[in-house]
Amino acid sequence: MADYPLQYNNPDSSIILKTKKGYPKLGATPDDTGVNFGIFSRNAEKVVLELYQNYYDDEPSHRFELDPVSNKTGDIWHIYIYGVKHGQYYGWRIFGPYDPENGKRFNHNKLLVDPYSKAISSSFDWDSSSAYGYDINSPLKDLSFSTEDSAKSPTKSIVIDDSKYDWGNDKQLHIPWEDTIIYEMHVRLFTISPTSKIKFSGTFLGIIEKLDHLKELGVTTIELMPIFEFNVNSIDRINPITGERLKDVWGYNPLSFFAVTGNYSIGLKLGEQVFLFKDFVKEMHKNGFEVILDVVYNHTGEGNELGPTLNFRGIDNEIYYMLNPKNKRYYLNYSGCGNTLNCNHPVVKEMIIDSLRYWATEMHVDGFRFDLAAVLGRTPDGRWIGDLSLLKDIAEDPILHNLKLIAEGWDAAGGYFLGEFPKGWAEWNGKYRDTIRRFVRGDEGVIVELAQRITGSKDLYGKKNPHASINFITCHDGFTMRDLVSYNEKHNEENGENNQDGTNENFSYNYGVEGETDNPEIIKLRKRQVKNFITILMISHGTPMILMGDEIYRTQYGNNNAYCQDNEKTWLNWTFKEKHYDIFRFFKKMIDFRKKHHALRRKHFFTGKDLTGDGIADISWHGIKPFEPDWSYHSHSLAFMISGNDFLCENATEDNDIFVILNQWREPLTFTLPILHEKTWYRVVDTSKDSPNDFLDIPEQIGFKYTTQPRSSVILISKKNHQGSNLPV
Repeated sequence: MADYPLQYNNPDSSIILKTKKGYPKLGATPDDTGVNFGIFSRNAEKVVLELYQNYYDDEPSHRFELDPVSNKTGDIWHIYIYGVKHGQYYGWRIFGPYDPENGKRFNHNKLLVDPYSKAISSSFDWDSSSAYGYDINSPLKDLSFSTEDSAKSPTKSIVIDDSKYDWGNDKQLHIPWEDTIIYEMHVRLFTISPTSKIKFSGTFLGIIEKLDHLKELGVTTIELMPIFEFNVNSIDRINPITGERLKDVWGYNPLSFFAVTGNYSIGLKLGEQVFLFKDFVKEMHKNGFEVILDVVYNHTGEGNELGPTLNFRGIDNEIYYMLNPKNKRYYLNYSGCGNTLNCNHPVVKEMIIDSLRYWATEMHVDGFRFDLAAVLGRTPDGRWIGDLSLLKDIAEDPILHNLKLIAEGWDAAGGYFLGEFPKGWAEWNGKYRDTIRRFVRGDEGVIVELAQRITGSKDLYGKKNPHASINFITCHDGFTMRDLVSYNEKHNEENGENNQDGTNENFSYNYGVEGETDNPEIIKLRKRQVKNFITILMISHGTPMILMGDEIYRTQYGNNNAYCQDNEKTWLNWTFKEKHYDIFRFFKKMIDFRKKHHALRRKHFFTGKDLTGDGIADISWHGIKPFEPDWSYHSHSLAFMISGNDFLCENATEDNDIFVILNQWREPLTFTLPILHEKTWYRVVDTSKDSPNDFLDIPEQIGFKYTTQPRSSVILISKKNHQGSNLPV
């Protein structure tokens, strides 16, 4: 019977479960007769698997002590148990030395979540002292040892049989990069407000209930802020203004890389969240939307040395985390969140790849945006290795390489590697964000870089293509677009960190009043600047991304780091859609304009050359006089013309020529427009005009001169003289 580990039954359970040694596959893998369980631990001395009849039980129904000879292959401990099925609750206990100063934090009193578990019951709770590997009341802090059993927690791993779900004919959409328009949203905050007036607010189903809004807006790809399991109650600070406890609402502290959180599903969070998420993805695909996940592989929610012991820390701390080489008690902190995952260790690399493959194959997601992705390109001693790192493995992976892979190209330890990611990666273009903000604010010395950013940032992505540049002006991290034109300074007092959190470098401007105002002239100017932002974003070469709620003029009242605010400060107020319909209309019209003009969505960088011999280059630069741009330090305006004929792409059909004027000077400027052969210019956009004249459904012929008002943007299109003016854009 050497194949069978020692089995202990709860006295209340008379069922003896037959076992065999199983095989070295990580996680819980069900089949027709039972489940194979496997867990990695290189430095464990003993491993025990416990099964629980109910998620709230504090005593297991069955306990299996794994034989280190029969039930271990390499560093993977494994067992197959007959008769166990989908929905079974379980956890692991790992025995080994507790020696924090040498990086070892084993504590068998802690029931650990399987890192590969597909679902986790209930919610994590580390208000309970049992969650910690040390005695939280000891003056020795984490050098002490806790004997408290954490099985009293309702948090257990759940066996999930993905084969029970029928995907039908669903598959990933693979919308071409050049046609992609990303909408970044938070599942809960999108619909939790009572103003959403839907049935399942704050859930994946709530997004489905609001699909008409997303369709009307015209975005193609929904990027969800983190949906991996996390503890929303992990913050122990209170809001100093309201006295309420703050919440980790954003979810950037993952506790499992395979389990979808139950926080955004209806039900009891007992495994059904997995299939509800699949329903969500299937419905999104059916309606033509891609789903991208914002994934966090740079750190975990276990925090620093004083954090709880939930899984990785208790399974093999020195393998999963980057430890300080001078004192392994402490963690390296490139993430700014207390610890850094040891991403380029082979075991951790494999786990991350396995996680991504799971979400791609079993959950059908269309791509990933990687939080602080620079961490994934660092060695354990912090060196950047880019093309030799996990980043390259992901980009070349046979299952992942053709999905949308987007990197946040920096980290919290000063690493800034924009443009240095391996081929196959797109990147959030932080330089685009800052340059557009500075230009619209009225800064000097930005015109040359403005031209670089609008044309796809060839200086950064010249070895790739323009769509590697994810162009954005706002994202979850920072001001909303409305706040960008309403505040000179951040106002994060309610976060309980003395307004020390969040970036100070916002490149924002309030136009005379800090925050909200009733002054109609200031309101008008602020809205004009928001329209200028979206105009520039939609005519720029690259992949545009919009932040949830900017299209209806959402405010966070000056908070530029609202990760801990789960209230009306962050909830999307749906009454704004009607109240600020002029903004919504302009957003959707600009998105539609981009979709209708493939001259804005070409797959290649501009050459500056006349490719067709008609005397017009694919892009040309202008000032108030044709072909005389003002590149000087003090310039506040720029005009450019995009040819509707000159394409490197084969079989490209003719488009309108597009002439864009960007004027952030304080006075009107009259531009003389280039003379075109048998064509004349028609005005489509002028952000200085009130809605609906800011965007004309039927373009207005204007000839060859146009006066552009201060702080405004203009878009003109060419039409052949015989076309007339009654044709829509």
